[in-house]
Parts: sequence; C-alpha cells; structure tokens
Amino acid sequence: MALKVGIIGLTNSGKTTIFNCISDAKAEVSNFAFSTTKSNLGTAEVADPRLLELHKLIKAEQVIPATIELVDIPGLAKGAGQGEGIGNTFLNDVRNVDALVHVVRCFDDPQLPHMDGKVDPVRDKENIDFELQVKDLEQIERKLQKVEKAFKTGDKTQKPAFDSLVKFKEQLENLGNIRTIDLSEDDQKLIRELYLLTAKPVLYVCNVDDSSAALGNAYSNTFAESVKSENTEVIVVAGKAEADIAELEETDRNDFLSDLGLTEPGVQRITRAAYSLLNLISFFTVGGKENRAWSIPRGVAAPVAAGTIHSDLERGFIRAEVIAYTDMIQYKTEAACKEAGKMRVEGKTYIVQDGDILHVRFNV
Repeated sequence: MALKVGIIGLTNSGKTTIFNCISDAKAEVSNFAFSTTKSNLGTAEVADPRLLELHKLIKAEQVIPATIELVDIPGLAKGAGQGEGIGNTFLNDVRNVDALVHVVRCFDDPQLPHMDGKVDPVRDKENIDFELQVKDLEQIERKLQKVEKAFKTGDKTQKPAFDSLVKFKEQLENLGNIRTIDLSEDDQKLIRELYLLTAKPVLYVCNVDDSSAALGNAYSNTFAESVKSENTEVIVVAGKAEADIAELEETDRNDFLSDLGLTEPGVQRITRAAYSLLNLISFFTVGGKENRAWSIPRGVAAPVAAGTIHSDLERGFIRAEVIAYTDMIQYKTEAACKEAGKMRVEGKTYIVQDGDILHVRFNV
C-alpha cells in the first residue's frame, strides 16, 4: 500500500493552492471557511536532479521520476475535536496518512480574511496541534481504562502498554505532541495500533507573500524560531507565485524564478522533504525504454527492491549488479564503471542504498 502525505492547515492558509501546484490534481480554491467537506487526492512527482543527470549520460525513451501520494485535507477550525466545522472529516483523514505537511499562513491579504482576524502562524499551529491532541487524548483514555483494568486484575502482559499510555497521556495533558518524546519499541507498537495523530512526522510550510519568496518575512522567521526544538524542516514558499510558475513554459519559468530570487520552484523542495519524511529513498534503472527512479523504504534488501519493478524479479531474484550514483557520474558509462571496479555484484542480503543504479538478474 502506497504511503500518503496529508497537507493540513487552517482554512485560508493557502494549502489547497500549494496542493494544486504540487499534484496532478486540481482542487477548487475558495476564500470561504468550510466550503469543502471532502479531501482532494493527487500524485506528485519528486524532483530529483540525479535522474536528469543520469539521463544526460544514458539516454532512454522516457524519464520517470518517483512519486508520492498527496491528500489535501479540508481546513480545520477550532473545536474540530468536538466535530465543529468539518472537524471529524479532517481528523479521520489525518489518521489515514503517514506524514503531514502543515501549511501555516505567513501573509497579509485584506481580500482573504483570517478566520481569527489577525495573522499569527504560531497561534495557528498551536490551534491545530491542540485539536489533534484532544482527539489523541480521548482515544488514549479509552484504551487506558481497558488496559489498566486488565493490569490491576493480574494480567502482567499489559504492563508495557500501560506504561506507554500513561506516558502519552501525560505528554498530551501538557499540550505536547507524542512525536516530540523519546519512544521505545513498545511505544511505537501502540502508536501503530492506535494511529495516533500527534505521533505522525511533520514538516512545516510557511506560505508567504511573493516579495518574501526567497528570504521569508517576519511571520515566517518568528514561526521557524518557535519550532526549532521540534528538529523538523521549515520550508518557505510563496503559494500565489508558485501557482503562477506552474502555468508557465520552461523558459519563462526560469525568468520568473530569477525575478523572485529562486533557483527552483519551492514546491519541488516540499516534495523532496515529504519524500524524506516518509523515510523513502530512490534507486534507479537506466537505459532502454526508460530511465526511472523507484521508491523504497530505507533499509530494504535487494530482492524486495527488485519486487517494486516487477513481482517476478523478487520471486526469481539471483543477484543485482550495482553502481553507486556518484561512481556513474564520475566514470560516465557502465562499461567504464565495471573496468574501474565500481560495478558490484550483490546478493539477497544486500541493503539497497539511496542513489544505487540496479540491474537485476533473475530466473523464474
């Protein structure tokens, strides 16, 4: 099952505009709160300069980048945990994604009023955190009642779950997120069982005005400082400008980017960061019909990686011929890499590394 990234944010934060820039789907953008009651689904290509560099060396008919699945989740309002606005829809959809891109509004626009009357990205982020914390706390308290009853009546196997739940409850009651505390294997097991919202990895996108696209502004600077302790990425993007960039031809796009002080569209940085947040890496196959990046979780063995290409390759896996991306760039051809001793033959236990170029030998 493909991993999904949820794009979240308060209404009028610009998250749907950013979703439209990233994905192959086009969702309706509105200035009105609660104007949509369902999530938008899309797929985004992960911009990887390495794939283009390989294509310069080894031509193919097509270049196919890795992709991620995106869910643009309806805007949140205060009281979502109690079902206000479309709160229940929002929270259920958050539960079903694997990582979060949290868009915070860092721009003023009198034509797009803030639902709280004033732009304050730190407050907005805390409001969403609070709604997720409320929902997690409700679930943990229900689970804790059952586990505690069993534990106190002599079922010692419930001790790890009891300890984890107590730890989670204390963190949430102090308005903290579960992802920010040290987690044991028992903690992780319980998180997977309960699909806890505040345990999901997150990156933040500060949606700024066009003039702040390159360096950010006072809003985004204050926000970045406020989340320093979370040890996560904060990306500054001008959503309105990104929407314009997405409509331009390649040559015009480069001129527009230059005028904004950018070297690439900000949404490309978002997709790469989201890919990393999902703990995904890419390996490449090159030559013939396509040069392609394939997505796998970090730490996967060669036969499993081969299975992402075709199930027969995993079933009949014999070995993989492997060239590191940096070696291919240095030596230019497969033959030169082989002559220099940079083509390795790896077996079933080999853990595929980010950037590996694979040629799989198999027999079915």
